[in-house]
Amino acid sequence: MCGRFTLASPGEAVGELFGLAEAPVLAPRFNIAPSQPVAAVRAAGEGRELVALRWGLIPSWAKDQAIGDRLINARSETAAEKPSFRTALRQRRCLLVADGFYEWRKDGPRKQPHLIRFRDRRPFAMAGLWERWVGPDGPVESCTILTTAANEVVAPIHERMPVILVPETHAAWLAPATRDPVMLAPLLRPLAAEELEAFPVSLRVNSPANDDPQCIAPLAS
Repeated sequence: MCGRFTLASPGEAVGELFGLAEAPVLAPRFNIAPSQPVAAVRAAGEGRELVALRWGLIPSWAKDQAIGDRLINARSETAAEKPSFRTALRQRRCLLVADGFYEWRKDGPRKQPHLIRFRDRRPFAMAGLWERWVGPDGPVESCTILTTAANEVVAPIHERMPVILVPETHAAWLAPATRDPVMLAPLLRPLAAEELEAFPVSLRVNSPANDDPQCIAPLAS
C-alpha cells in the first residue's frame, strides 16, 4: 500500500519528464496524504495535460464521495476485475507525479516510516487511474495509485509498492486506443531496485499536518 508520497521537484524537471507544453508551477510538498489534490498527467487531444485530482478514487456510480477514502490504492493484479477500477483501467489512465513515497515497517509495537526515492532524487511517474464523479456540489475528479509486489529495496519494509513507470513506457500507459488489460499487464511490474534508496524518517510523517522538509530528512543513525 502507498499511503503518502512527496513531490518537491522543480516544475521544469516535471515538465521535461512528462512532455508537457510548459513547465507547471508546483508548490513543494513533503507529505501528500489521501483526500488531498495530487498532480496527474493524462492524455489530452494531441498532447498531455497536468491536472489536480483528489487522491482516493470515487467510482462514477458511488452514492457519495466517502468511498474514495478506501480506494487510494488498487492492486494491479486484480484491477481489471474490480467494479471500482475496471472501467478506469480501460479508459482513464494517468501518471501520478512524485519524487518519493513512504512505507511503514513494523518495529516492535510501532511502525517506522521510511522514504523510498531514486538515488538522484529525480521525479517519476506512478501508474494511476482516474474517474469523474458528479455529486450534489458538482463534478469531482479523483484517482488511485496502482500497486505491485515490492522489489528488493522495498520488500524489507513492506510487501507492496507503487507501480513506477519508466519514461519509455509513459506513452503506452496513456494511449487512449489501448483498452485491453492484457496489453497493459507487462507495464505493471516492480521497478528494478538498483536506482532506489530507502531510509527511516521522522514519525512526523504520521500526521498530514506536517508537510515540510523535516519529513524527508534521514534519521540520525
